[in-house]
Amino acid sequence: MRSIYVQLNIPPEEFQRLYEGVAKTVNARSLDGRNVNFPANILRPFITHSGITGTFAIHFSDENRFQRIEKID
Repeated sequence: MRSIYVQLNIPPEEFQRLYEGVAKTVNARSLDGRNVNFPANILRPFITHSGITGTFAIHFSDENRFQRIEKID
């Protein structure tokens, strides 16, 4: 299993657009400098009243299929 680490700071107003389906993907820069796009819905377990903040590990298979996401701080 491979992983990409991203630090996110998405305010609640912006994530509301993602949640409503206006925007379906999140574009972020990984900690090693790569641009990554992933489905916004994988972040739903981490939504708080202040949005989504923290460092996340996105794990995927050797075939580049999403496996799981975890908050690491």
